Amino acid sequence: MKNLFSNIKGDAFGGITAGIVALPLALAFGVSSGLGPTAGLYGAIFISFFAALFGGTNTQISGPTAPMTAVSMVVISGIIATNDGDLDKALPIILTVFLLGGLMQIGLGALKLGMYIKYIPYPVVSGFMTAIGVIILLTQILPVLGYYPKEDMAYVDTFKTQAKTVALENVLKDEKGENLLVLKHLKATVNRAEHLTAPIILKEATTLAGKKTSGAMGALKAIPRAIQHINWLEFILAIGTIFIIYGFKRITKAIPSTLVALIVMSGIAVGFGLNYKPIDEIPSGLPIPNFEIFTAFKLSSVTPYIFTALTLALLGAIDSLLTSVVADNMTKTKHKPNKELVGQGIGNSIAAIFGGIPGAGATIRTVVNISSGGKTKLSGMIAGVLLFIVLLGLGPIASKIPAAVLAGILITVGIGVMDYKGLKAIPSLPKDLKLGPIKLSSEVLIMLIVLVLSTFWNLVYAVGIGLVIASLIFMKKTGSITANSSTIKPLKEHPSSNEFDFPQQLKEEIYVKHINGPLFFGSTSDFQALANQIPETAKTVILRLEQMPYMDQSGLYAIEDVLQVLKAKGVEVLFVGVLKQPEHIMERIGIIPNFIPNSHIFGSFKASLEWVKLNAKNHY
Repeated sequence: MKNLFSNIKGDAFGGITAGIVALPLALAFGVSSGLGPTAGLYGAIFISFFAALFGGTNTQISGPTAPMTAVSMVVISGIIATNDGDLDKALPIILTVFLLGGLMQIGLGALKLGMYIKYIPYPVVSGFMTAIGVIILLTQILPVLGYYPKEDMAYVDTFKTQAKTVALENVLKDEKGENLLVLKHLKATVNRAEHLTAPIILKEATTLAGKKTSGAMGALKAIPRAIQHINWLEFILAIGTIFIIYGFKRITKAIPSTLVALIVMSGIAVGFGLNYKPIDEIPSGLPIPNFEIFTAFKLSSVTPYIFTALTLALLGAIDSLLTSVVADNMTKTKHKPNKELVGQGIGNSIAAIFGGIPGAGATIRTVVNISSGGKTKLSGMIAGVLLFIVLLGLGPIASKIPAAVLAGILITVGIGVMDYKGLKAIPSLPKDLKLGPIKLSSEVLIMLIVLVLSTFWNLVYAVGIGLVIASLIFMKKTGSITANSSTIKPLKEHPSSNEFDFPQQLKEEIYVKHINGPLFFGSTSDFQALANQIPETAKTVILRLEQMPYMDQSGLYAIEDVLQVLKAKGVEVLFVGVLKQPEHIMERIGIIPNFIPNSHIFGSFKASLEWVKLNAKNHY
């Protein structure tokens, strides 16, 4: 507690500044997610405060971020679509998934898995981050142009025929669920189907229109129509916002340009009484917990989204810990990764209960906090309190912000979040992979696969596929390196052979095999070729294992197979320099001492040669 208040002035200024930077982004991310600006603000308040209080990075400012919002957007739209386009019906399930993601983060921290996040390959992270930027850009083009498909009645009307089919299917589904879809009630079912009202059909058509234009691919398909129906006022508000954000930075960075753009463009729209589209109304008063998460909980509703919740947890962990590393570099401190994950999980869990979208450690806001004097957890807590005060006092004013202004802010976020470092490196990375006649970099291939799949298919599966491909390529490379650096030569070609007075024939009958690298499933096939490389005249094989630090189960059985083949040929096998892990695993299944007795295991190559010299008479 003493440390918490050791830098009150710096923490207050850092927290207030970071909170001001967070405000427009929180509103924009909330709108982008599909739950509205209030959800973004609630997420920023609770995650910022509780992640700071319980986390392991003193200067970190947390809240909704671009990657977390992009994944949340997919989750939200998917769950709403499966609930007939009804947000109220879908909301408890959405928030339950967010809560589950937060609890999983707490679990990751409690199990001390934070240290393993660093093993995610850079090409996967790079492709994902660039995809996030592309998704944000594509999905914000329509609001920047002032085009909202659900409000385009001519477009919605094109879905009315399909909407009648969907509405009829819903009638049948409801009656089946209520056990009314039986022969004696068939007339009532037909009557109900015949009296589907125009509002019901319109609602279904509107939902279908929204589905058709959702996501990156849907937005791309809708752009031609959006251009035809461009709202010039909304377009000018969005472009003006973008211009101020980039232009004001050239004047000064002391005041957040995003906040300046928000105030100036909103002031113009409200002051001149322009006919613009405002964001959803932000309710005034205290946030209220959504108890339907618990009262209406159904395991069957949440089960399909378990993997999605895990993805949110892992993404939030990566996002937060990367920001923690940035904070460490700036403050010359060391964060506690597992404690940070617990803090982020608590923040996300509480935010979900109150209806907020999930978030993570935010790099820009953290940098602003540190640069403004923040040094302790108090700064992140102050940022959350500031946003809470804004919610209580400025909710009605914030509700007048033009939607186009937030779209303009998100365009700059999308541009900024892309991994330009990874993109710039594409031409210079070595082309180590050959696909038919084409040579390309394996890392570039992974990045592009994750980028394309994330953008146009599924963020969750794209990362999983990227990890699998990266792992396979890594194992192939490691196996090849082990095979290429390992050698088998007769003793006569070995420099040490001259130190002993061996007959020439003996030198030709002793073979030395070096294994340089781990013996695992990626290198076993090359190792098993050992038996075929040794001529029939061989009497002794010395396996030099000083450079083999690890052996998995595949490697274990591979070496057992080779030893059986050599034993059948009457070849004596000696081990030199067996390390701890391989020795332990070989002892567990009896390779040592059944195949290789302890008398055939040596600490040095010289000792093995001395044994060969003493026992040479057994071979002649």
